[in-house]
Amino acid sequence: MDSTTLRGRAALVTGGSRGMGRAIAVKLARQGATVAFSYRKDGDAAREVVAEVEAFGGRAVSIAGDLRAPGAAGDLARRAAEEVGPISVLVSNAGMASRGHTVTESSRDEYQDMLQMHAFAVVEMAGVVLPGMREAGSGNIIVVTSNVTISLPANTAPYAVAKTSAESIVRVLAMEERANGIRVNALAPGLVATDMGERLVRASVDSTLDSLADAYPFGRVCRPEDIADAVAFLAAPDSYVTGQRLVIDGGGPALPLY
Repeated sequence: MDSTTLRGRAALVTGGSRGMGRAIAVKLARQGATVAFSYRKDGDAAREVVAEVEAFGGRAVSIAGDLRAPGAAGDLARRAAEEVGPISVLVSNAGMASRGHTVTESSRDEYQDMLQMHAFAVVEMAGVVLPGMREAGSGNIIVVTSNVTISLPANTAPYAVAKTSAESIVRVLAMEERANGIRVNALAPGLVATDMGERLVRASVDSTLDSLADAYPFGRVCRPEDIADAVAFLAAPDSYVTGQRLVIDGGGPALPLY
């Protein structure tokens, strides 16, 4: 394991079977946390994450669920607590991208799905985990948002609205829970080398992630492990950081991509 920073703590990571979520789940397990993570469809990928964690002596539990359904996120948090104990680190990472329509062409259903996945799910899970965190006098909630909330590119309205709402929830919740020893922060990545990132690059500039590496800061696109390292920093039980939005983009995008 990397360290014992989170030994004795239980973590829940949504969307933990692939990409950033997988890297986050593995990182927290390497720091000693017992990790429950959710996945929507890819059971094989979820089993691979469990096996990877068990290979270095950690413990991880996968839970299937579609967080677009109202109430599903709260149910997930309850099931996770049953599996690994009271949740002291919550990482809301699961997400999906907009369909690329304009503000007015985007359907109400798309706006609703995005808000449920990225914002309402945070509220539902917080409602389940906060009582235990308050009782313990400590807890960490980390919400993965996006630098889209600042750049606000065209044809991203449902996604941008939902992620902006999530950041507002983070800020308010941090102020409400600070007196209870609970830290709440947002993590806003730029372009990340994931399947979703690859699809974005192909759709936006008709290129590939590998071909963009030299044009990005430090000669590479952000990796899932970079996000996981930032999550581990924010998950420290004695952190003095709360109510913040930490941007992970190498100092700024090199191309007109979010």
